[in-house]
Amino acid sequence: MARYKTRIHTAMPLEQAFDFMADLRNFADWDPGVSSAKQVQGEGPGPDAVFEVVANGVTLTYHTNDYKRPQRVVAEANTDRLRSYDVITLEAADGGCIVTYDAALELKGWYRVFEPAMRLMFRRIGSQADEGLQKALDGRKVG
Repeated sequence: MARYKTRIHTAMPLEQAFDFMADLRNFADWDPGVSSAKQVQGEGPGPDAVFEVVANGVTLTYHTNDYKRPQRVVAEANTDRLRSYDVITLEAADGGCIVTYDAALELKGWYRVFEPAMRLMFRRIGSQADEGLQKALDGRKVG
């Protein structure tokens, strides 16, 4: 399984940062691998929200599995080839909050033979997304 985790401190208020992160349409604003993101079910972020995200040429349909405003949102996409599982948590911190973004990408079936290459690629993609997220949140990486 390929995994990427980052923690970013932002001066943004907790609720504002949560609303930004829970709305997966914003992925295209900070993740350079995402060419488009649109909501296909629900109205705005919430427990029944579904988003279609095109990342690195692959269309993924993310379902919101867990939604606890303003602390946690979990979105999951499943295809016949892979499972993407993103956990976003927020906690109050001095002068704002800390956003933790933890993404796991698991290949399925015979595609698992590509796991080592996927881990390297996901690390590179994650680093670029990390920079974009710091800019979008006007924050800095911590821990």
